[in-house]
Amino acid sequence: MCSSETASASQVTDERLQSLGRAVLETEAAAITDMLARVDADFVRACHLMLACQGRIVVLGMGKSGHIGGKLAATLASTGSPAFFVHPGEASHGDLGMITARDVVVALSNSGETDELITILPLIKRLGVPLIALTGKPESTLARAASVNIHVGVAQEACPLNLAPTSSTTAALAMGDALAVSLLEARGFTREDFARSHPGGKLGRRLLLLIDDIMHSGEDIPVVAPDAPLRDALVEMSRKGLGMTTVLDDQQRLLGIFTDGDLRRSLDQGIDLHSISVREIMTAGGRTMRQGSLAAEALHTMEEHKINALLVVDQSDRVVGALNMHDLLRAGVV
Repeated sequence: MCSSETASASQVTDERLQSLGRAVLETEAAAITDMLARVDADFVRACHLMLACQGRIVVLGMGKSGHIGGKLAATLASTGSPAFFVHPGEASHGDLGMITARDVVVALSNSGETDELITILPLIKRLGVPLIALTGKPESTLARAASVNIHVGVAQEACPLNLAPTSSTTAALAMGDALAVSLLEARGFTREDFARSHPGGKLGRRLLLLIDDIMHSGEDIPVVAPDAPLRDALVEMSRKGLGMTTVLDDQQRLLGIFTDGDLRRSLDQGIDLHSISVREIMTAGGRTMRQGSLAAEALHTMEEHKINALLVVDQSDRVVGALNMHDLLRAGVV
């Protein structure tokens, strides 16, 4: 940067920078507010065309509109409406083959006169697929050629030169979200459906992961008999590393649980730890969850009752697993 540019930048006060930032947000907020009136009969027709689509929703856009189009395609795909983005420049060089007669095309262009889109309009029309346009000019070539045009024009860009796509891309982005979420609701798309398309995300883990997937089972479950001396319980707790041990009868049914908290309370009460059995100082019963429950439910139960461990039982109430908060942390549920 030259010295004159540096000097000019240094003259801009903090208050001026804040004022500029707020002006941008106010301009873009006004542009989105104006979109409320555009959720009209054309918006509804566009929704019906996409709901009736037997193939994929193919989104097209150049430049900044292309970036918005890519985001729209990703949002549609992750919310129950199969979609993908095609670059219009590549479409006229072979990628148009990605579009089939079963698809619906959504094209974004603020001017409605983007050369790359206008070039492939006849080919799209020849396929006979519905064309939904999001443009800022209802009288433009693209808008007039579309089956449905949604007007996303803005009064002014947030750019002080009124040139850089700012308010216009924000408005198109918001309208795209409005379409995607309306389709989500119309399709009856659920949280579980969302999780299935986001298995690597935290929400996916919370909604799909079962306690069976992370619990300790078989020989890894800490177990002592009710008449076992406290020494045996401490050894079992130390060996299995869960900070507790189950106390089971000979049918593997739960009688109680002994935790390091029970040990501390026993020490406070001055109980003779050398002669006492586990039965006398255990916590009777204990919190359990049914096998096949969601890990997120286990987290909720632990938080609600302020406990660090849970036991898992089968339909016959036999203990088949154990888990603690560290298991949930490692699984990414917390």
